[in-house]
Amino acid sequence: MTDTDLAGRRAIVTGGASGIGLACAHEFARRGAHVVIADVSAEAADAAASAVGAEAWVVDLADTTALESLSLDADILVNNAGVQRVAPIPEFDPDTYRLLLRLMLESPFLLIRAVLPGMYERGWGRVINISSAHGLRASAFKSAYVSAKHGLEGLSKVTALEGAEHGVTSNCINPAYVRTPLVEKQIADQARLHGIPESEVVEKIMLTETAIKRLVEADEVASLAGWLASDKAGMVTGASYTIDGGWTAR
Repeated sequence: MTDTDLAGRRAIVTGGASGIGLACAHEFARRGAHVVIADVSAEAADAAASAVGAEAWVVDLADTTALESLSLDADILVNNAGVQRVAPIPEFDPDTYRLLLRLMLESPFLLIRAVLPGMYERGWGRVINISSAHGLRASAFKSAYVSAKHGLEGLSKVTALEGAEHGVTSNCINPAYVRTPLVEKQIADQARLHGIPESEVVEKIMLTETAIKRLVEADEVASLAGWLASDKAGMVTGASYTIDGGWTAR
């Protein structure tokens, strides 16, 4: 594997302006790919694209109706965009539940649908779905997020089966809590729900299930995404790769 093993490839990374998405954008660009950073914020997308040397695509992926007629040219698609809401089921707002499913399950389906024809035509493609340990396990107060990620796991496997004869692979990456703005925004809600100080949330909630007691770093996730996008991973499809410090070993 060379430093430019993705040269000539076009990679779309959703939620690419921060966190895991931004780390993936840097990883792919470093390895020679032309990267498209998709984000709902024009300011954030432009800033990230400038930093990475990428192209910005400003898009509201929760507006799934607008995505239905989309056609996209990409060799690599990273479905990463997401949000989190934490509340007990009786208090969980139904519109918020629908928002999370649109953004993290319907949108990946529509984007995969949009890129597959071109991938099939070229006989090569990589679909990388940023799932979660919560795609394999559940936690209280995260009904929408867990539902969306479990659904994404199934979508990824179906994509793998349909894409196999066309040279297209599809896999999930399943990290535990990653040091990102998405995780940081949960701390106040988790403290309120569990009745503990915010200073104790990381240790007592986020790291309680992991054997390795630290947060995952975004570039660790991006490193695996880079390998899954390479020719070396051509026989890897329909899989779910944990980076969870031993959480799902229990």
